[in-house]
Amino acid sequence: MESGPAIFAGTAFTLFGAALLLWTGVRVRHGEPVALGVAPRTAAALTTLFGTGFLLLGIWCFGRL
Repeated sequence: MESGPAIFAGTAFTLFGAALLLWTGVRVRHGEPVALGVAPRTAAALTTLFGTGFLLLGIWCFGRL
């Protein structure tokens, strides 16, 4: 019974983390701001940190199956 929510959560976290990392990489590569009103390096570092965190959390959820 618990595998359904773990699969859903793992999929959601993994997709969001991967999309956030991809979006941040494209924005940084094109020299565009990652977040408006924030220093570019700070925004890139924080979004990379959170994207990696969500990706790892999704992988952890899949590991709990």
